[in-house]
Amino acid sequence: MRENKKPAPRQIVLWTSLLFFFGGCVSGCSLGSTNAAMRGQELFQTCVPCHQQDGSGDSAIGAPNIAGMKAWYVEAQLQKFRAGTRGMHFSDVEGMRMRPMALSLNTNENVTAVAKYVESMPPMKHAPTLTGDAHAGDNQFHLVCASCHGTNGEGNDDIKAPRLAGVDDWYLAAQLRKFKTGIRGNSPKDVEGRLMRPMARTLTNEDAIRNVMAYLDTLKP
Repeated sequence: MRENKKPAPRQIVLWTSLLFFFGGCVSGCSLGSTNAAMRGQELFQTCVPCHQQDGSGDSAIGAPNIAGMKAWYVEAQLQKFRAGTRGMHFSDVEGMRMRPMALSLNTNENVTAVAKYVESMPPMKHAPTLTGDAHAGDNQFHLVCASCHGTNGEGNDDIKAPRLAGVDDWYLAAQLRKFKTGIRGNSPKDVEGRLMRPMARTLTNEDAIRNVMAYLDTLKP
Protein backbone atom coordinates (compact mmCIF):
# COMPACT_ATOMS: atom_id res chain seq x y z
CA MET A 1 0.00 0.00 0.00
CA ARG A 2 1.44 3.38 -1.12
CA GLU A 3 1.84 6.15 1.37
CA ASN A 4 0.21 9.54 0.75
CA LYS A 5 3.14 11.87 0.60
CA LYS A 6 2.71 15.27 2.12
CA PRO A 7 3.66 18.21 -0.11
CA ALA A 8 7.15 19.45 0.55
CA PRO A 9 7.44 22.92 2.12
CA ARG A 10 8.91 24.17 -1.16
CA GLN A 11 5.80 23.01 -3.07
CA ILE A 12 3.52 24.67 -0.55
CA VAL A 13 5.35 27.97 -1.02
CA LEU A 14 5.15 27.60 -4.82
CA TRP A 15 1.41 26.91 -4.89
CA THR A 16 0.68 29.64 -2.37
CA SER A 17 2.64 32.11 -4.49
CA LEU A 18 0.74 31.11 -7.62
CA LEU A 19 -2.60 31.52 -5.87
CA PHE A 20 -1.64 34.97 -4.67
CA PHE A 21 -0.36 35.87 -8.15
CA PHE A 22 -3.51 34.84 -10.01
CA GLY A 23 -5.73 36.30 -7.33
CA GLY A 24 -3.84 39.55 -7.64
CA CYS A 25 -4.29 39.52 -11.43
CA VAL A 26 -8.05 39.15 -11.10
CA SER A 27 -8.40 41.83 -8.44
CA GLY A 28 -5.95 44.04 -10.31
CA CYS A 29 -8.08 43.86 -13.47
CA SER A 30 -11.17 44.81 -11.50
CA LEU A 31 -9.32 47.61 -9.76
CA GLY A 32 -7.96 48.84 -13.07
CA SER A 33 -11.49 49.08 -14.52
CA THR A 34 -12.70 50.92 -11.44
CA ASN A 35 -9.78 53.32 -11.54
CA ALA A 36 -10.31 53.98 -15.26
CA ALA A 37 -13.98 54.85 -14.66
CA MET A 38 -13.06 57.13 -11.76
CA ARG A 39 -10.34 58.73 -13.87
CA GLY A 40 -12.85 59.49 -16.63
CA GLN A 41 -15.23 61.08 -14.15
CA GLU A 42 -12.44 63.17 -12.66
CA LEU A 43 -11.23 64.37 -16.05
CA PHE A 44 -14.79 65.22 -17.08
CA GLN A 45 -14.84 67.95 -14.42
CA THR A 46 -12.95 70.09 -16.94
CA CYS A 47 -15.97 69.77 -19.23
CA VAL A 48 -18.63 70.54 -16.61
CA PRO A 49 -18.61 74.38 -16.86
CA CYS A 50 -19.90 74.10 -20.45
CA HIS A 51 -21.46 70.65 -20.79
CA GLN A 52 -22.88 70.48 -17.24
CA GLN A 53 -22.40 67.75 -14.64
CA ASP A 54 -24.97 65.50 -16.32
CA GLY A 55 -23.67 66.18 -19.84
CA SER A 56 -26.87 67.99 -20.84
CA GLY A 57 -25.02 70.94 -22.36
CA ASP A 58 -25.84 74.64 -22.55
CA SER A 59 -27.39 76.05 -25.72
CA ALA A 60 -26.64 79.62 -24.60
CA ILE A 61 -22.92 79.03 -25.18
CA GLY A 62 -23.22 76.44 -27.94
CA ALA A 63 -22.26 73.45 -25.77
CA PRO A 64 -24.19 70.37 -26.94
CA ASN A 65 -25.89 67.67 -24.95
CA ILE A 66 -23.32 64.86 -25.00
CA ALA A 67 -24.76 62.50 -22.36
CA GLY A 68 -24.75 58.92 -23.63
CA MET A 69 -22.92 59.77 -26.85
CA LYS A 70 -20.95 56.83 -28.26
CA ALA A 71 -17.41 56.71 -26.88
CA TRP A 72 -15.85 56.16 -30.32
CA TYR A 73 -17.40 59.38 -31.62
CA VAL A 74 -16.48 61.46 -28.57
CA GLU A 75 -12.94 60.15 -28.75
CA ALA A 76 -12.68 60.82 -32.50
CA GLN A 77 -13.85 64.43 -32.12
CA LEU A 78 -11.54 65.11 -29.17
CA GLN A 79 -8.63 63.78 -31.21
CA LYS A 80 -9.62 66.04 -34.11
CA PHE A 81 -9.65 69.05 -31.80
CA ARG A 82 -6.27 68.03 -30.40
CA ALA A 83 -4.75 67.55 -33.85
CA GLY A 84 -6.17 70.80 -35.24
CA THR A 85 -8.37 69.13 -37.85
CA ARG A 86 -11.38 70.68 -36.12
CA GLY A 87 -11.74 73.95 -34.24
CA MET A 88 -9.14 75.93 -36.19
CA HIS A 89 -11.40 78.11 -38.33
CA PHE A 90 -11.68 81.66 -36.96
CA SER A 91 -15.44 81.64 -37.48
CA ASP A 92 -15.85 78.45 -35.45
CA VAL A 93 -16.18 80.12 -32.05
CA GLU A 94 -17.36 77.00 -30.24
CA GLY A 95 -14.73 74.83 -31.92
CA MET A 96 -11.92 77.20 -30.99
CA ARG A 97 -13.15 77.14 -27.40
CA MET A 98 -13.14 73.34 -27.41
CA ARG A 99 -9.61 72.95 -28.75
CA PRO A 100 -7.72 73.98 -25.58
CA MET A 101 -10.11 71.85 -23.53
CA ALA A 102 -9.26 68.83 -25.68
CA LEU A 103 -5.55 69.62 -25.48
CA SER A 104 -5.80 69.57 -21.68
CA LEU A 105 -6.44 65.81 -22.01
CA ASN A 106 -2.75 65.37 -22.68
CA THR A 107 -2.68 61.61 -23.31
CA ASN A 108 -4.65 59.21 -25.48
CA GLU A 109 -5.54 57.29 -22.32
CA ASN A 110 -7.17 60.40 -20.84
CA VAL A 111 -9.17 60.98 -24.01
CA THR A 112 -10.39 57.37 -23.95
CA ALA A 113 -11.30 57.58 -20.27
CA VAL A 114 -13.40 60.72 -20.74
CA ALA A 115 -15.09 59.32 -23.84
CA LYS A 116 -16.10 56.15 -22.00
CA TYR A 117 -17.42 58.17 -19.08
CA VAL A 118 -19.55 60.30 -21.43
CA GLU A 119 -21.03 57.15 -22.99
CA SER A 120 -21.90 55.83 -19.51
CA MET A 121 -24.11 58.86 -18.77
CA PRO A 122 -27.87 58.35 -19.11
CA PRO A 123 -28.93 59.94 -22.42
CA MET A 124 -31.50 62.69 -22.30
CA LYS A 125 -33.63 64.42 -24.88
CA HIS A 126 -34.49 68.11 -24.82
CA ALA A 127 -37.61 69.69 -26.22
CA PRO A 128 -37.35 70.92 -29.83
CA THR A 129 -36.28 74.54 -30.33
CA LEU A 130 -36.84 74.77 -34.09
CA THR A 131 -40.03 74.48 -36.11
CA GLY A 132 -40.33 72.87 -39.52
CA ASP A 133 -42.24 70.45 -41.70
CA ALA A 134 -41.43 66.97 -40.37
CA HIS A 135 -43.00 65.28 -43.42
CA ALA A 136 -40.78 67.19 -45.83
CA GLY A 137 -37.85 66.54 -43.52
CA ASP A 138 -38.60 62.82 -43.56
CA ASN A 139 -38.29 62.75 -47.35
CA GLN A 140 -35.08 64.77 -47.35
CA PHE A 141 -33.52 62.73 -44.55
CA HIS A 142 -34.15 59.39 -46.23
CA LEU A 143 -32.99 60.72 -49.57
CA VAL A 144 -29.66 62.06 -48.32
CA CYS A 145 -28.84 61.17 -44.70
CA ALA A 146 -30.26 57.72 -43.93
CA SER A 147 -27.73 55.77 -46.01
CA CYS A 148 -25.00 56.74 -43.53
CA HIS A 149 -26.81 57.72 -40.33
CA GLY A 150 -29.42 54.93 -40.40
CA THR A 151 -33.10 54.91 -41.24
CA ASN A 152 -33.94 55.89 -37.67
CA GLY A 153 -30.99 58.20 -37.14
CA GLU A 154 -29.29 55.57 -34.98
CA GLY A 155 -25.89 56.05 -36.61
CA ASN A 156 -23.44 53.53 -38.05
CA ASP A 157 -20.24 52.81 -36.14
CA ASP A 158 -18.68 50.92 -39.05
CA ILE A 159 -18.56 53.99 -41.29
CA LYS A 160 -18.06 56.51 -38.47
CA ALA A 161 -21.50 58.06 -38.86
CA PRO A 162 -22.79 59.28 -35.48
CA ARG A 163 -26.26 58.94 -34.02
CA LEU A 164 -28.50 61.91 -34.87
CA ALA A 165 -31.69 60.87 -33.09
CA GLY A 166 -31.95 62.59 -29.74
CA VAL A 167 -29.25 65.17 -30.49
CA ASP A 168 -30.35 68.77 -29.87
CA ASP A 169 -31.84 70.28 -33.04
CA TRP A 170 -30.14 73.66 -32.56
CA TYR A 171 -26.74 71.94 -32.42
CA LEU A 172 -27.30 69.78 -35.51
CA ALA A 173 -28.56 72.81 -37.45
CA ALA A 174 -25.47 74.79 -36.41
CA GLN A 175 -23.15 72.00 -37.55
CA LEU A 176 -24.92 71.70 -40.92
CA ARG A 177 -24.40 75.42 -41.47
CA LYS A 178 -20.72 75.04 -40.59
CA PHE A 179 -20.33 72.17 -43.04
CA LYS A 180 -22.13 74.13 -45.77
CA THR A 181 -19.89 77.18 -45.39
CA GLY A 182 -16.62 75.29 -44.90
CA ILE A 183 -16.19 76.33 -41.27
CA ARG A 184 -16.18 72.64 -40.41
CA GLY A 185 -14.87 69.81 -42.58
CA ASN A 186 -12.30 71.96 -44.40
CA SER A 187 -9.20 70.08 -43.22
CA PRO A 188 -7.79 67.45 -45.61
CA LYS A 189 -7.29 65.22 -42.56
CA ASP A 190 -10.95 65.37 -41.54
CA VAL A 191 -12.17 62.57 -43.79
CA GLU A 192 -15.66 62.32 -42.29
CA GLY A 193 -16.06 66.10 -42.22
CA ARG A 194 -15.15 66.41 -45.89
CA LEU A 195 -17.72 63.74 -46.74
CA MET A 196 -20.35 65.70 -44.83
CA ARG A 197 -19.83 68.98 -46.68
CA PRO A 198 -21.51 68.01 -49.98
CA MET A 199 -24.30 66.27 -48.04
CA ALA A 200 -24.97 69.44 -46.06
CA ARG A 201 -25.10 71.47 -49.27
CA THR A 202 -28.09 69.45 -50.47
CA LEU A 203 -30.07 71.31 -47.80
CA THR A 204 -30.18 74.45 -49.87
CA ASN A 205 -31.83 76.82 -47.41
CA GLU A 206 -32.85 77.29 -43.78
CA ASP A 207 -36.29 75.80 -44.38
CA ALA A 208 -34.71 72.54 -45.56
CA ILE A 209 -32.47 72.41 -42.47
CA ARG A 210 -35.39 73.09 -40.14
CA ASN A 211 -37.51 70.44 -41.86
CA VAL A 212 -34.87 67.75 -41.33
CA MET A 213 -34.48 68.86 -37.72
CA ALA A 214 -38.27 68.61 -37.24
CA TYR A 215 -38.17 65.04 -38.53
CA LEU A 216 -35.19 64.07 -36.36
CA ASP A 217 -37.05 65.43 -33.33
CA THR A 218 -39.67 62.71 -33.87
CA LEU A 219 -37.08 59.92 -33.51
CA LYS A 220 -36.09 58.22 -30.28
CA PRO A 221 -32.41 58.22 -29.26
